[in-house]
Amino acid sequence: MKEEKTSSLLQRMIGDMKIRAMCEQTQQVYICCVKHFASFLGRSPNTATPEDLRAYQSQMTKDLVSPPRSMCTSFPCGSFSASPADARR
Repeated sequence: MKEEKTSSLLQRMIGDMKIRAMCEQTQQVYICCVKHFASFLGRSPNTATPEDLRAYQSQMTKDLVSPPRSMCTSFPCGSFSASPADARR
């Protein structure tokens, strides 16, 4: 995986995904989803509250993106197709 300058939160996330033996494509999709959520928040996702998550889900519903499957295929981070089987790898 191409590693850019990463925050400690992102490093931890990548490490956790590697421990779980997730394939690289799944890791890229998850990272893209977290980056999109952070962009929505305007701050680090580790500061999110339950209300922030609810607002994010509400916005995605308004944008006609149904979480969780479509969440990672609709973002401009790449053209990844996340199936339930990929998420378990």
